Amino acid sequence: MIPPIFALVHPKTGTPINANLLVTIPSALIAFFSGLDVLASLLSISTLFIFTMMPIALLVRRYYVREVTPRGDLVRLVICLLTVVASSMGTSAHWGMRLKGSWIGYVITVPFWFLGTLGIVFFVPQQRSPKVWGVPLVPWIPCLSIATNIFLMGSLGAQAFVRFGVCTLVMLLYYFLLGLHATFDMAHQQIVPRTS
Repeated sequence: MIPPIFALVHPKTGTPINANLLVTIPSALIAFFSGLDVLASLLSISTLFIFTMMPIALLVRRYYVREVTPRGDLVRLVICLLTVVASSMGTSAHWGMRLKGSWIGYVITVPFWFLGTLGIVFFVPQQRSPKVWGVPLVPWIPCLSIATNIFLMGSLGAQAFVRFGVCTLVMLLYYFLLGLHATFDMAHQQIVPRTS
């Protein structure tokens, strides 16, 4: 995903010196020109976003198998997951508004989260079961993890989301303009048989 020059290993130290410099210099510049609260909120929102995606991926892995899962089950899974995510976002947004004595938002959003999770339990059959060890109480624990992480993300403030959006956009641009082609080229180089 990065140019091959960064894969070179220094002959004396045995370390990828160019890759170390690629990470160290931009990190030092960002740290030098940014406040600790900015970096902490960006790191927090990035981590919480990943921790939100993991239980979603776990649920998709358990309940969906390509060319095996019927389309109706897939649609029900997507609807239930969207309900869980949207209700979690609603709960977080209501909490963020800090309306004193207003519990109406929770009366609406929390039952939707419960219904989305219950929908997965009753209307979407599991396609895979873990072979060695698996998360217990699926889908309850993953859905609770989604709600908790989204709630914590909502407590970080609007600026954290703007910074996260900008960083994500930069990384996606890099991936689609450079990284995807490098990955595609490397995959084709490994497939093409070598001739003597």
